[in-house]
Amino acid sequence: MHNLAAIILTYNEEIHITRCIESLIALVDSVFVIDSFSTDSTVSVAKSLGAFVVEHPFINQAEQFQWGLNNLPISTKWIMRLDADEYLEPDLVTEIQEKLPAIPLDVDGIYIRRKVFFMGQWIRYGGFYPHTLLRIWCNGRGRVEQRWMDEHIVLPPNAETITLEGHLVDDNRKGITFWTNKHNNYASREMADILIHKYFPLQGDYGLREMNADPQARWKRALKDIVYVKLPVGFRAALYFFYRYFLKLGFLDGSRGFIWHFLQGFWYRLLVDIKIIEVEQRAKGDHQRIKSILKDEYGIEI
Repeated sequence: MHNLAAIILTYNEEIHITRCIESLIALVDSVFVIDSFSTDSTVSVAKSLGAFVVEHPFINQAEQFQWGLNNLPISTKWIMRLDADEYLEPDLVTEIQEKLPAIPLDVDGIYIRRKVFFMGQWIRYGGFYPHTLLRIWCNGRGRVEQRWMDEHIVLPPNAETITLEGHLVDDNRKGITFWTNKHNNYASREMADILIHKYFPLQGDYGLREMNADPQARWKRALKDIVYVKLPVGFRAALYFFYRYFLKLGFLDGSRGFIWHFLQGFWYRLLVDIKIIEVEQRAKGDHQRIKSILKDEYGIEI
């Protein structure tokens, strides 16, 4: 194989897990699945496809993945991160097979371009493509940024990286009810991240200081933490939708694209803001009260 292992986090992913693992089989030496006690056939299907499966209680994506890096018996030089609803296109598999053995010794990370599909359609505009993500890195050189939402793999300062031409695909097939429920949960986590950044900036990875190995993530984080969060609550969601749908040409994605950009670019952002308003109004500036609300009502402990 290619001295490469893949890690996948799962919970009730029987609809996706076969597609995900089968896209990896010709490429990786081993597939590690960290399952959060699924109640469907995820575990049995993953094992039948040759994956090494462990079950571990879920707190958030960052802690679950970092637990895997710290505890799984990974012996390969390279590690790949993949979500259960993602898969590699054949051209990316071929490219990794050809390039990975010849990558210079000073390279620590590999960026991969991602295609996002929604309701069966590739979202090509609105700033969603091309979108590169650090998904392969040298074993022992990367760690997971500890945030409740939108965490990244962080490499050491001045780490060398390359970007591949092939694509991985993000295509969740669970339907719109699952999507909205999932994003409601995401909104709670992002609300917590924004409040932690505002009131408890020394807790966790809530600054830009360690994003030096990920220029795209650093740029997006700067816009969010320095510009976006300082705009009026509510107004900023509308402004972001306008930016994505009109200035970044999201309207070219058609009718399904409108649903995606409206839900993900406006409804979701507005929901985050509403949750922030609710917590801040109830806490009345009391930092300890904010901590209590997040812990007791959202299960988010600072």
